[in-house]
Amino acid sequence: MHKFLIHKQGDHVGVATSDIEAGEKVIGVYMDDDSTIEAVAAGAIPLGHKIAVADLAKDGHVIEYGLPIGYAPEGFKFGDYVHTHNIKTLRW
Repeated sequence: MHKFLIHKQGDHVGVATSDIEAGEKVIGVYMDDDSTIEAVAAGAIPLGHKIAVADLAKDGHVIEYGLPIGYAPEGFKFGDYVHTHNIKTLRW
């Protein structure tokens, strides 16, 4: 059973469909083609929050919905919890 959804191939993050525990091995589903991906959560990820499905370099643009939604000042690693502590908006 999946625990997160990714909108499109090429996105850097998926959205938790239920709480994910630190160290938990979880399955994600790409909504554009129904393929799956497996990740190990580096930290606890609450329902509705993001999990990294790719490594991202320092100051890299974060892609979701196939579009940049922000940037990661310190970057992040596959399986990391992605939220306001490690992603900033591109708007201001």
